Amino acid sequence: MSIYKLSFKNFKRRKLRSALTMLGVIIGVTALVVLMGIGTGLTSYMKEQTNSLMGDITIVNSSGGSGFTGSTGNTFLNSHAVNQIENMSQLYDIKKQTQFNSELNNMQIVIEGMSDWNQIKINGTPGVVISKSLVDAFGYKIGSNITIEDHKMTVTGITNEGGFGIGLVFIDINKALSMNDNEVSSITANTKADPDTVKKEIESSINGTSALTKSDYTKQIDSIMQTVTLFVSAIASVALLVGVISIINIMLVNVSERTKEIGVLKAIGFTNGEILGSILIEAGLLGFIASIIGIITAAVLMEIGITSYGAQLGIENISLIQMLPLWMVAGVIAGATILSVLAGLYPAWRASKLNVVEALRYE
Repeated sequence: MSIYKLSFKNFKRRKLRSALTMLGVIIGVTALVVLMGIGTGLTSYMKEQTNSLMGDITIVNSSGGSGFTGSTGNTFLNSHAVNQIENMSQLYDIKKQTQFNSELNNMQIVIEGMSDWNQIKINGTPGVVISKSLVDAFGYKIGSNITIEDHKMTVTGITNEGGFGIGLVFIDINKALSMNDNEVSSITANTKADPDTVKKEIESSINGTSALTKSDYTKQIDSIMQTVTLFVSAIASVALLVGVISIINIMLVNVSERTKEIGVLKAIGFTNGEILGSILIEAGLLGFIASIIGIITAAVLMEIGITSYGAQLGIENISLIQMLPLWMVAGVIAGATILSVLAGLYPAWRASKLNVVEALRYE
């Protein structure tokens, strides 16, 4: 009998014990993959949205910050800077954007001018689109009248964008500019030359401006999501560690119960190395099979989550492949298997060092 057959035989011999031992690893792997998958999927999705929706370059007021939505608060590009940007030969498909704060029925809202309505998903038609948070708070619906900054408007659509107690109102960019005294929050454009070169030229020639390329936004997304993913993965890894510790415990029990059997194997010619190898393979099998089951479980949970809540969160188009890339699957399986082998190292070493005579006498 080879050590592989011996390992598999011992694995099958105690099915319930093996299943309960794997359960700890399965839970840990499932938690780890789900949390990592959410972070990885959102990162990939946000990058795709950035590349497909925004221009090559975004220009904002340098004192107003440069987050994902451009300038915030009441900091806008001055009219002279706007004129200079519009007259730059290296830029085309120039689009102004404006975003400002207001109140609606004592609720804080953000009004955003839209030059490309494809950037948001709408139930209804473009024109005056409100977030679902305003629908929930005040019972608005398509056809309802709302008054913002003394402008009476009729709701034409509803979107799932926004939340957390802040309402969003999306209106045509020209109407938004007129309501905001033609103040421009940011400008997006495509470039005829290298975006990084154009960025440097804009920042050096137009005072008070800061420019960001798609690459800059991608780096921001990576930085934020990597930090979040690392944090939640560290928490999930605790559950996986508990599962690995259970493997150490169960392998010690198995070795103790099979002491006489190990003595017989040594007596008929099995070497210390073969005894060591058989127990390490058995421990590795526990981790390998548990990791596969955990990944399948995580994939099912993520697919259910996308189907059930994707539309509400505005990410229904995110795919399982984005959340569960091959490198993650391979890494988790390899990691769980290696950890399981390491967990079985001490029990295997202890078994390989058993004295043949003492082991045969063991009751």
